[in-house]
This record gives sequence, structure tokens and C-alpha cells, in this order.
Amino acid sequence: MTGPADATPDELGFVKGHGTRNDFVLVADPDGRLDLTPDLVRRLADRRSGVGADGVIRLAPSSSLPEGEAVLAEDPAAVWFMDYRNADGSVAEMCGNGVRVFAAFAELLDLADLADGSTLAVGTRAGVKRVVREPNGWYAVDMGPWTFPGGDDAVARGADAQVAVYGWRAARPALSVDLGNPHTVVALADAAELDALDLTVAPQVQPVPPHGTNVELVVPLGEEDTSDGRVGRVRMRVFERGVGETESCGTGTCAAALAVRAWAGPGAPDTWFVDVPGGTLRVRALPGGRVELTGPAVLAYAGRFP
Repeated sequence: MTGPADATPDELGFVKGHGTRNDFVLVADPDGRLDLTPDLVRRLADRRSGVGADGVIRLAPSSSLPEGEAVLAEDPAAVWFMDYRNADGSVAEMCGNGVRVFAAFAELLDLADLADGSTLAVGTRAGVKRVVREPNGWYAVDMGPWTFPGGDDAVARGADAQVAVYGWRAARPALSVDLGNPHTVVALADAAELDALDLTVAPQVQPVPPHGTNVELVVPLGEEDTSDGRVGRVRMRVFERGVGETESCGTGTCAAALAVRAWAGPGAPDTWFVDVPGGTLRVRALPGGRVELTGPAVLAYAGRFP
């Protein structure tokens, strides 16, 4: 694949990509002129009549979006903006898998070159995200600050919400995590319970989040000593707002790791590997209340959409 397919004026060139099988339709809009309407997003993301994806990513100049003013004020180097939409057409603040695929897309378009160890500053609705490419080809993203919205009291209790999944007899305690977009994390007893979940129906969260939430169902798998120090491992499934169950969620893996780390208490590792249906991602808690997400990004093919 050499780049997005040439398109006629009545067609839209695109590239299909994924990060641990969390998949996206990517469109280049270097002049900031494309009207990415909810209807167009839904048609692109439709898995039967469109290209098919969990979301649509438009690469556009930060200067062309109202949200881009704040991005450029934070870092003038963030000249390109990741305009991300969920499959249902709704606007989303950020996508951890998507920002890695965005970086690979920018390289494909010759708008970035991370081979020399340089950093790509990406504008998003959750602020500037900085991406580097590791020697193994994985992309590492400084996801920026994160918080527990419930504060210290929620961490001490281990929960500040309740989640009910279809088929459960009762709701279970959950911990809210904010990474620029909202998450609610629930711990399960074992992998068998995780595998048996019915996520064809959206989990119900109380109190109801004002802007919705992604729900992560996790099984902590313990900790181990490695040559790089002590690390933890988590297995996860996720229901994304505006999408449904996906095979991976980048910000969701961060939320899962941070919640399990909090539940583990003082002395818990800063580095966690999170196993999702689409693969494995690495999450690292950074100093200053920031978090890093690392994993693969694949550009599968280019095409034209009528």
C-alpha cells in the first residue's frame, strides 16, 4: 500500500487501519474542507454496506477546527488534528488505539517521520498526545493526565459506581477513571466469568454518566518479576459508548490498568500488560499523574468510497 487511493470528485479516498483489531476508516483532509457528517460516518463505518469500522478518523489541520485553537496554544507543533467519530456518528474526545493508527497514517502521508526517534504531537479533543515509535515498531503514546473522578474516597472504597450487565442478578461495584474520555471499570472473579459475559446489550451504569461511558470488564492476573522490573497483567473486555463491544480500546486498557493498580494498593507496579481480544497492549503509569499506552498500529489497505 503506497497511500490512500486516488478518488474522483464524487468519491472519498480512505485507508483502513487497526490497533489490536480496534479498527478505523482514516481519511486525509489536509485542507480542512471535508464535512464529516454523522450520516457519512455511519455509512463509512457500516460493516455490511460501508467499509466497516469501530470509528472514523479524519486527519485535518488543527487550525481548521474550533478545538484546534486550544491544541495549538498547548503545543504549536500539534499542527495535525485527529478528528475522531464513533461508529454511530457521535463525536469522541480521544481514542488510544486510534491515535497510534493516526501516527502511522501521518507517516504514510509523509506528514511525519518517527523512524529517527522524533515525536509527533497530535491534536485531539482531549489535548495534545505525543507519539514515538519504538525499535520493535510499536507506537508509544503519552496519553496525558488521568484522574479518578470520585477522588481519594472512591479509591479508598474501591468504587464510586454500580454496573449491571445483561444476565447478572445484581449490579456490581465499579471505579470511574477519566482519560479525557470517561471509563467505568468492573473487576470479575475469573476468566470463565469474563468469557461468559453477554455484551450484546449495553451495560447499565449508576449514577448515569452525563456523557455516557465506556465500560471495562477486567480480570486481574497477578504480577511477575521481569528483566525490566515488576509488571502486572490484566485481561479485559470492553463495551464502548456509541459502538458496542470492540476487540480493543486504548484508553480503556489504560483505565483498566490504572483501576487494578489502585485496587492492588501501595507497591503495585507502574507497568501493566493488558490482554484484549485483539491482542496485548502495554500501559505505564508515568510521574506527574500521566499515563503511557504502547502497542501496534497496522494500515491494512486503501480504497475509494462512493
